[in-house]
Amino acid sequence: MHNFASILDYHLSQRPDAVVVVQEKQRLTVRQLHERVNRLAAGLSELGVGRGDVVGLLLYNQPEFLELVYAVNRIGAVFLPLNYRLSEEEWQYILGHAQAKVLVTEPEFVRAADRILSDLPGLAHRIQVGGDTTAEAWTGYEDLLARHPGARVEPVEAGPDELQRLMYTSGTTARPKGVCLTHANVQAKNLAHIVHFGLTAADTTLVCGPLYHVGGLDMPALATLYAGGSVVLQRKFDAAGALRAIEEHGVTNVWLAPAMVNAVLEVPDRESYDTRSVRFVLGGGEKTPEPVLRRIMSAFPGAWFADAYGLTETVSGDTFLDRAHALTKLGSVGRPVPHTRIRIVDDTGKEVPAGELGEITLRGPKVFAGYWRDEQATAAVLRDGWFHTGDIGHVDEDGFLYIDDRKKDMIVSGGENIATPEVERVLYAHPAVLEAAVVGLTHPRWGEVPRAFVVLRPEANAGAEELREFCRARLARFKVPARFDFVDELPRTPSGKVLKRTLRDLPTESPS
Repeated sequence: MHNFASILDYHLSQRPDAVVVVQEKQRLTVRQLHERVNRLAAGLSELGVGRGDVVGLLLYNQPEFLELVYAVNRIGAVFLPLNYRLSEEEWQYILGHAQAKVLVTEPEFVRAADRILSDLPGLAHRIQVGGDTTAEAWTGYEDLLARHPGARVEPVEAGPDELQRLMYTSGTTARPKGVCLTHANVQAKNLAHIVHFGLTAADTTLVCGPLYHVGGLDMPALATLYAGGSVVLQRKFDAAGALRAIEEHGVTNVWLAPAMVNAVLEVPDRESYDTRSVRFVLGGGEKTPEPVLRRIMSAFPGAWFADAYGLTETVSGDTFLDRAHALTKLGSVGRPVPHTRIRIVDDTGKEVPAGELGEITLRGPKVFAGYWRDEQATAAVLRDGWFHTGDIGHVDEDGFLYIDDRKKDMIVSGGENIATPEVERVLYAHPAVLEAAVVGLTHPRWGEVPRAFVVLRPEANAGAEELREFCRARLARFKVPARFDFVDELPRTPSGKVLKRTLRDLPTESPS
């Protein structure tokens, strides 16, 4: 059986009283998690949720998030984790495009959800985790469980190509694309990470990155649970809190985005925390400079920093730099995990020799099934059995991968992808804007932030703050340009394409 949720039944038969989910003072054993998942699965079924239906999750990190993953998959449905940092307009688009039938959220987002759900007639049910659920339109999460004491719902016989989840990612278009991840994709990823890192029931993963992101959910939290280990959840990232959790729970591994790494290294009394239990720290998202790498190794003396490369489309974690080569292959993101192949190709699709730059392509059971309701975008990246990532890199003679450039024009800010066309689409909607182009601007904390170059219409008058407020109303805060530069024209190629590389190289002496 490929159904991800069936692994919980196996662990129930092997170690029912083992604690597997921890958040602050809350503890769930395998038996307790299994019981709650079954009651939730019965409750969702009662609402008419079944095979292929999409359930949106707009939640901070909490045990209920993982309960929903298991319960939704158990009945053959598909879960859709939503980035809680997005704007209401973005949530509305994603839920509508995904054709979601249910939204599960918590009190902080209920009012915003009410504002957008009236325009989503296909979304039949609203479930609230925690808080007062006296509102008629909302069903209380615990109330739903309470209706089904002692329920036992057998996992649906999900085929390898059936969807386990939908994850919307900022691609190179003006709208996010829904990545279709199957049960077989997730199983292949879990097994690859278990083999590569030797994950066992003795492992504990600290999840301090958001569960809506493959970093928080899959690097390697779901694989740890799959192997019988446990996870410690941090509701929102807190650097000092992460160090306390490592010491208190004997955490053996953790994924940290670059901005999170920097925050942990800057904790004033970092040396006072015992972090010797950590076997490995997973990174990725940008190249890690050697001084930072050495500071990480000092902060986690028993661990190696496994610099990684991966994408949402591959359930993350395609390559990792191993301990033995952490310094001798500095700058590399390592070699592929089991059953994953990498090929560097030129513009014609022909493989190039070691050392030469080209597009990174991937093949293997981790590679996604395609983009939801977007055959054109799917055909553009899945060709002849290979996933064309759009990233530029090279491999050396030992097969180690190096990333030389990110996806075309993509901005990575604090571990979050920002597709520049998304921001440009909003700017073009402002009546004063004639043309706009957005590029990444180096930032000491976030790695990069958006920088907008704007050409105003003749006789139009709009300043940086006006455009910034316009964007704030329509975009997640981290996508709003941190800087606006007003120019007479945008540099273009003879064919009319904006030269973003030229814009990225322009100085930033004057404030915007």
